[in-house]
Amino acid sequence: MDNMNNEMLIKQENEVAIIMVPFPAQSHLNQQLQLACIFSSSYDLPVHFIGSATHNHQARVRANGLKPSDIAKIHFHDIPTPDFASPAPDPNAFTKFPSQLLPSYNACTLLRDPISLLLRDISSKSRRVVVVHDVLMSYNVQDVISLHNAESYIFNCVSVFCMYSSFICVPNGMPIPLDEDLLKKLPKLGPDAPEEIKKLVDFQLQYRDIRAGDLYNSNKLLEGTSLDLMEKFASTQNKKQWAIGPIFLAAKVDHVSDKRNKCLDWLDNQPPRSVLYVSFGSSTTFSDKEVMELAMGLERSKQKFVWVLRDGDRGNIFSEEARRFELPDGFEERVEGVGLVVREWAPQLEILAHSSTGGFMSHCGWNSCIECITAGVPMAAWAMHSEQPLNAFFVTEILKTGLLVREWKNHEELVTASAIEEVVRKLMASEEGDELRKRAEELGAAVRVSIEKGGASQLELDSFIAHITR
Repeated sequence: MDNMNNEMLIKQENEVAIIMVPFPAQSHLNQQLQLACIFSSSYDLPVHFIGSATHNHQARVRANGLKPSDIAKIHFHDIPTPDFASPAPDPNAFTKFPSQLLPSYNACTLLRDPISLLLRDISSKSRRVVVVHDVLMSYNVQDVISLHNAESYIFNCVSVFCMYSSFICVPNGMPIPLDEDLLKKLPKLGPDAPEEIKKLVDFQLQYRDIRAGDLYNSNKLLEGTSLDLMEKFASTQNKKQWAIGPIFLAAKVDHVSDKRNKCLDWLDNQPPRSVLYVSFGSSTTFSDKEVMELAMGLERSKQKFVWVLRDGDRGNIFSEEARRFELPDGFEERVEGVGLVVREWAPQLEILAHSSTGGFMSHCGWNSCIECITAGVPMAAWAMHSEQPLNAFFVTEILKTGLLVREWKNHEELVTASAIEEVVRKLMASEEGDELRKRAEELGAAVRVSIEKGGASQLELDSFIAHITR
């Protein structure tokens, strides 16, 4: 028995341990858990996932396209977190920014000491500790620099185009590298987040320079120009970078769940590429009037749809029942067989990968964009807040695999049922829509090849693993 324990100890001390430190917002949790499972299942490395009990549980129950056996390999560490308020989102707020999540975001800034203790403990038992963290958790992991065998890398959950434009060009007074026609179309982003959010972001960004490098949920096929420019800038700071996206454990993501979802059963009975998937992510909140206009627009379009109708998340998604939206009288009966309304969490990866899905109306969070692009599905881009207008621009003007629901300059105006009907018909039942679908399918096929053995993203991921296990 003593010999067995000694052997286990020696093996542990020779191992490289990876510690994931996500920011407590759904799209960030999802991407970090996907990456954690790749490190664990594809490379057989020990992976630790750090967060509050609430957010670790959220990451697990909403795991997208991952098998329970993949998640079971991850070591979750529930860090005691101060109680935080968890207000409901305000459907009538002036901006769509999810201000209700601010108490949750602020609470995570108090986790530096317990994270430091855990880092030291794992460091004492490992040959090397590699911390992969969200940029908005940089303050919390700063003690990595005090450990002789530890290094950290930022996993960026936004597009490289957004990173370079917003965090390099704008602050440094550099021109955004686009031709004149595209620059005219580039959305002008005004402040849409509360002042406390800006302070939180600025506070965290002060500590990002401790990183040894950056990981991006993108690849050279999609963002080669931005990646080259980013690499040039990073080299002046002696930082390395790897474009390892899209972050999926498997290139083929349809039907991976053990439990079959009702919307997948419904999609099985629809013609190929005939269904519009409508979902606005985890943080978007619509007013009653906006829901009514969207319902009428979808019904009048006469196109098939799956509509995920949910309220924006609270800071603690388990604290209370979410608001239930009212639909026009008789709506669900009238659209039966044509449309399906889903009021719970939906398996987005599998819906997008389904052969019946032919379009995606989306808020344009980068997580949704990269999933949509990889599935080869064109997008009706309806940006809501933060960097989403830049993502909508990227999809519609640079990749040319989507069309806008509305111009960002008009984002304070109500999108009417007639406007929604028009864009749905254009995407799903027109020659222009067919061309977008063809282009999206071709791009998606090429992106999926990039994450298979020998593909560009897989080679980048192999390179990162070779670097951290050197």
